[in-house]
Amino acid sequence: MSLDGLVEDWSQVESAPEKLEMFFTEDLWPPDWSVLEAEVWVDGSLHKPNGDICDESVELFCSKAWTGMVVTIKMAFISTLVGFIFAVPLASLAAGNLTPLPIAIPARVLLAGLRSLPSIIWALLFAIAIGFGPLPGILAMTLYTIGYLGKLQYEAMEGISNAPLESAMAMGLTHSERLVHVVIPESSNHLLSQLLFMFEYNVRHGTVLGLVGAGGIGMYIDNYINPPFAYDRAFALLIVVFVVVVIIDLISMFIRSFVTEEGDVKRPKWWTVLLPAGVAADYYNKISKLKKPDSPINESE
Repeated sequence: MSLDGLVEDWSQVESAPEKLEMFFTEDLWPPDWSVLEAEVWVDGSLHKPNGDICDESVELFCSKAWTGMVVTIKMAFISTLVGFIFAVPLASLAAGNLTPLPIAIPARVLLAGLRSLPSIIWALLFAIAIGFGPLPGILAMTLYTIGYLGKLQYEAMEGISNAPLESAMAMGLTHSERLVHVVIPESSNHLLSQLLFMFEYNVRHGTVLGLVGAGGIGMYIDNYINPPFAYDRAFALLIVVFVVVVIIDLISMFIRSFVTEEGDVKRPKWWTVLLPAGVAADYYNKISKLKKPDSPINESE
């Protein structure tokens, strides 16, 4: 297979690292952390990005980074919650082990249609219809969440054991009763993991929706990557987004720890990751034998 038809000028590819290094050193680094400060007007007063006077004790709470990130998190939370509420019943209709094919196939087509358009396209359509602001972003992420989360959920529902479903059908439970009393409890860990992942995804993607005027921190990033260019400030905002996403990931890990059955399995030592698989296995086998009172090692001692 030839790549000649995909790349017109290979010299541009060869010089790409040099261009990226120049762009990083001259335009991105160091980041302009003034985005963490309130706006200073001519009279010396501090103001929020919307023009209101900053009456907070901490100047960070009046900055573009804080206000934009708060709006983005609110947008992601609302769209994820609403999308999850609609995705669960649609996923149950699309699951092949819960509904017949004449119902499952149209439900899958609907979910595929919702996620076939990226959320930025949905946001653009809603921005044209109802104007700029957070609302088009919320509606866009909600529709995409329903389609994307619905697919993950009906696959998780199809993976549950058939025995509880057969017992529920033998008892004469309706579709909604089977969903509430059997399907959701059986797949709750997967559903929770998917919900937390979708929230993190919407927070990350909320930065992109601002490029089409759909609110959030992305609107400030869009302002900085357009004339007059301020890439160092945009880079600082991207670092803020990265830090927030990492914090959300740590929080989701903590939440999932309450529903994950770890049993007696211990976490591996960090340095065993560097060992060959056989050596690491021998190490853990010896440790497990030493902990057993009736092990041959202890008896020989």
